[in-house]
Amino acid sequence: MTAAPQRPPLSRERVLECAVALADQSGIGALTIRTLAQSMGTKPMSLYYYVANKDEILDGIVDMVFSEIDPPAPGGDWRGEMQRRAHGVRSALRRHPWAVGLLESRSAPGPATLRHHEATLATLREAGFTVHLTAHAYALLDSYIYGFALQEAALPFEGRDTAAGITNPIMERFATGEYPRMVEIAVEHVLKPGYDFGDEFTFGLNLILDGLERLKSGTD
Repeated sequence: MTAAPQRPPLSRERVLECAVALADQSGIGALTIRTLAQSMGTKPMSLYYYVANKDEILDGIVDMVFSEIDPPAPGGDWRGEMQRRAHGVRSALRRHPWAVGLLESRSAPGPATLRHHEATLATLREAGFTVHLTAHAYALLDSYIYGFALQEAALPFEGRDTAAGITNPIMERFATGEYPRMVEIAVEHVLKPGYDFGDEFTFGLNLILDGLERLKSGTD
């Protein structure tokens, strides 16, 4: 008789990894101590040895998301580092869309979270940003990145040349001529070959970085 395969032993890391996987699959609303225990083939009481409550799980999985993002490097090209960071955060949020509303919500941030914030602030300060402008820049960049990730996750299409399947049926409703600018944008931009809404991210990011560069240099 073949023995049943043994499950990996429980550990805090495994509990958090399974919590991330459950949130990825079913959404953050589906994550409870009970559902997590069920997904791991164990009992809820077994998990309390590794995590005190759901808040500790949320703290832990947010920190795991931050650990996937390569932090910027202070002392280098601040603009390039902010671009790299922004794309890294966006990529992490595409893998874990449930995290959009959680990354800045925790009152007990973990070490990866703190390292990421410290590296970002240090990169801006060492590039010559004042304390106040550093605070404004960080808030502005994160608002843009998180907002774009939220909008991107909500779209009914994804990737290059996929908008037409959604846009063409809507275009049929524009035959009355009441919405000429919406038709113009659709025909001249959205329905052009190669269109990907994700490309708008770099456009907006560069506008923000251009403005921050002018403020840092005192030209505005």
